[in-house]
Amino acid sequence: MFGLETDVFILLFISLFAACAFEFVNGFHDTANAVATVIYTNSLKPTVAVVWSGICNFTGVLLGGIGVAMGIVNLLPVELLVDQNVYHSVAMVLALLLSAIIWNLGTWYFGIPSSSSHTLIGSILGVGLAFSTLPENTTGAAVNWDKAIETGEALLLSPLLGFSLAIVLMFILRRSVPNDVKDQLFKEPKKNSEPPAWIRGILIVTCSLVSFFHGSNDGQKGVGLIMLILIGIVPYHFAVKSDLDPRLMQPNIIGIEQTIATLDSSQLSPANRERLVQTRNELSELKALINAPLVDNKIPNEKRLDVRKDLLLIGSNMKKITSDEGANVSPNQMAVLNKSLGEESGLRRFTDYAPFWVILMIALSLGLGTMIGWRRIVVTVGEKIGKQHLTYAQGASAELVAATMIGFASWLKLPVSTTHVLSSGIAGSMVASKGVKNLQASTIRNIALAWVLTLPVSVLLSFTLYIFFRWLL
Repeated sequence: MFGLETDVFILLFISLFAACAFEFVNGFHDTANAVATVIYTNSLKPTVAVVWSGICNFTGVLLGGIGVAMGIVNLLPVELLVDQNVYHSVAMVLALLLSAIIWNLGTWYFGIPSSSSHTLIGSILGVGLAFSTLPENTTGAAVNWDKAIETGEALLLSPLLGFSLAIVLMFILRRSVPNDVKDQLFKEPKKNSEPPAWIRGILIVTCSLVSFFHGSNDGQKGVGLIMLILIGIVPYHFAVKSDLDPRLMQPNIIGIEQTIATLDSSQLSPANRERLVQTRNELSELKALINAPLVDNKIPNEKRLDVRKDLLLIGSNMKKITSDEGANVSPNQMAVLNKSLGEESGLRRFTDYAPFWVILMIALSLGLGTMIGWRRIVVTVGEKIGKQHLTYAQGASAELVAATMIGFASWLKLPVSTTHVLSSGIAGSMVASKGVKNLQASTIRNIALAWVLTLPVSVLLSFTLYIFFRWLL
């Protein structure tokens, strides 16, 4: 398969299996948050809830696009993503996957709602930092820090917003709904008794939305993992989208060259002057490729990894050059440049993609994982965050806030943590009812501790594993 030697094919299979295992664990680790409210309000039986949530997750992955997936891929430096040594790529993939799975399973075992997003991103950062220490890395490239900071801000702000918005929503409900409705909405569910039909409908809808948007956001992280594996181990097939005619790059190259023509290199910083020279060379390489005879109008196999490197570096360098104070690029020219570099009709459409079978494989892994192992996290979310039983209003408010925020993050192509957004929403709803004293300190402490530790622990694990696998392989 893919013309690989037996040992490399086995490593590819192991890597793909590990990526699916991560997404499977993500399913029963994270999606338990979505079903906790419908289970604890007796809106759905547990079996029905997790199966329905699994279906919604599956659908979310299929329809969620790949913006978040490519954001995950682009956290790593270009030099690491275009390493010609397949064993180095295997070391990278195994390190970040194993570290993520180890932490996820550990927190799941103890019933702590930890974030798979934090875990995966920490693992990717650890691999990038480990790569920066290797003698072969002459550039010192470690991590795409601009993307890492953007991702970190999304992960940091989302639980704070979830907590605050849940309090606001609960306040609005208390002030705006009629008293007879309020009496039903804010009471604790009766044991083994379904809520009124209209409340049950609201809770099922909000559970469905959280599950769908969880698939559209977290599922994309699995898609990004698979693409990291395929690009690293079988670059001839997956480094660029092979079914696109490379001559489609011609207007994009012209647009970029028009921007470059407006620049006064003497006004740029020394680093950006070097980037400008490098970008001109990369554009020349692409033009030579386009003007050469092409078999079946496709990029030759042996050129695909080099083309991917050129495309990624052109995008990265032009972003840094045009942000230079001395660049003075007009808004109109920036619009032309962004279109030339973009994923819809620009150069990134050649690198930012995922085959349908990859999306389907992750959708199945996440959907099946949702149906297994949910109980530990559900108990924590439903019983241990607040001192009172979860009311209908609290469940609906937390899930509506979570669904809205996750959906908005997916639209912005940013990864967020379903676990932290929903847990903080439930905590906010508890505070809105009876103040901070309504929170169970031990559970909040454990969740906060996991939130604080997840990033450094996953960074350390993946850093260590990457160095070990590079030595081993």
